[in-house]
Amino acid sequence: MPVIKIEMFEGRTVEQKRACAAAVTQAFIDTCGGTPQSVHVVFQDVARHDWAVAGRLASDPKPE
Repeated sequence: MPVIKIEMFEGRTVEQKRACAAAVTQAFIDTCGGTPQSVHVVFQDVARHDWAVAGRLASDPKPE
């Protein structure tokens, strides 16, 4: 049972997540085999103030 975890900034719609889950599932099956029923996709929405890159929060204004 493969579990594919996708962490991303919050704000995607249910329709976008549905399309992403279908595409990721198909890509996994095409490359690794298996059945759609065996592939689990878990979305984790993360607030921008809970994500940092290079020591800066994603919610911080971009430096000029």
